[in-house]
Amino acid sequence: MYISGLLLKNFRNYRDVSILFSRDLNIIYGNNAQGKTNIIEAIFLCASGRSHRTSKDSELVKINTNGFNVSMELIKGEGNKSIDIKYETGKKKMIKINEIPVSRIGNLMGNLLAVIFSPEDILIIKEGPSQRRRFIDITISQLKPSYFYDLQQFNKILLQRNTLLKEIQFNRSLIETLDIWDDKISETAARIMMVRNGFINELDEKSKNIHHKITNGREELGIRYKPSINIKTFDDVDSLKKDLMDGLSKKRDIELKRCITTVGPHRDDYDILLNGLSLKIYGSQGQQRTAVLSLKLAEIEIIKSVIGENPVLLLDDVMSELDFERREFLIENIKNIQTFITCTEKDFFLRKNLEQVLFIHVEDGNVKIEN
Repeated sequence: MYISGLLLKNFRNYRDVSILFSRDLNIIYGNNAQGKTNIIEAIFLCASGRSHRTSKDSELVKINTNGFNVSMELIKGEGNKSIDIKYETGKKKMIKINEIPVSRIGNLMGNLLAVIFSPEDILIIKEGPSQRRRFIDITISQLKPSYFYDLQQFNKILLQRNTLLKEIQFNRSLIETLDIWDDKISETAARIMMVRNGFINELDEKSKNIHHKITNGREELGIRYKPSINIKTFDDVDSLKKDLMDGLSKKRDIELKRCITTVGPHRDDYDILLNGLSLKIYGSQGQQRTAVLSLKLAEIEIIKSVIGENPVLLLDDVMSELDFERREFLIENIKNIQTFITCTEKDFFLRKNLEQVLFIHVEDGNVKIEN
């Protein structure tokens, strides 16, 4: 899988730019605040339907214009695909695949699979559970669009159940309808948590092996799923649903007082451990960055094991965050993967004498290709 070309119109600081890429390594370099990350953002938009930097499409529109257009040509094992995303201020975003409109973002998922690694990804370790859930949810959604739909459905049910909990404060007779909502939310939650458990187990195994290689066996990385309640077994969805129903029943009095749902995947977390200890609490900045690198490389392996080909790799300003040894390991392990790297200087890559590398110089929204 690789991207052959990208067209940007009125996207961020780009007015009208067309770029043909190398199927191997693409180095996007230039001074800060020139638009390098905007290219990465446009590619990720075509993979997920959303920016990795903002939830507002209006922020992607070039100043003094009323919309943007991002078009991409993609080469995959089963043939060529085109992805076109158009947005006009005040209107719903329009997505086309091979010129055919799709009505939901979920229909876009799985066409272009991308792994993105930026300095902000250290927040997966440093910040709260929502950052860690987002990391796995993005990857799983690309691999299983049905998971993305389950997440959307769960959030709708969660909102309705929380609204009901508030209404019960003023009308106690409504409490009789809670059992119906408990059943609905538990059914969807069970499907989500089953998939998450399987993904986290695989992430644990693959990242452990990668981290062992990066650190020459000095450190052991571990990932442990932490659901919001004790789950007896992940053997089947029905058993998991029963555990969730029981958990909701036990927490009912608390939830009625607080007017929020306290049981479900929206409260999930997972521990990231280094040599058995919390990496968030006890790990150094360097150890945390190395762990994130291991997680991202494991993400690539998982995607390849599912779809049979490598995803596209987006490295946004991370080379400067890694020491020489980690940079060397990364370059060695991204062979045969179409990779986009943003940086301020190209000297490191020139010294490597890499084959099939394309240098893309960016200055104030203008692009110059250097072979």
